Amino acid sequence: MYFVYILLCKDGSLYTGITTDIKRRFAEHESGTGGRYTRAKGVRKIVYKEQRMNRSAALKREAEIKSWSRPRKLKALAIELI
Repeated sequence: MYFVYILLCKDGSLYTGITTDIKRRFAEHESGTGGRYTRAKGVRKIVYKEQRMNRSAALKREAEIKSWSRPRKLKALAIELI
């Protein structure tokens, strides 16, 4: 089972990724070992997650979400950032 997730970063930006273990992956992002983008920006919280049956489906969904504009992501996630 794979998860597609979106993180809210400390600068208000959004980060989208996939993982098999969302708690572990978030801890990696928090500690600075999760990836270059989140190491530079810092993370606040997970704002969205969904399950996919396999890696291929998760990668396709991740690519779809990453292609969206920020306003579309916020509208789809019903997130209002201050």
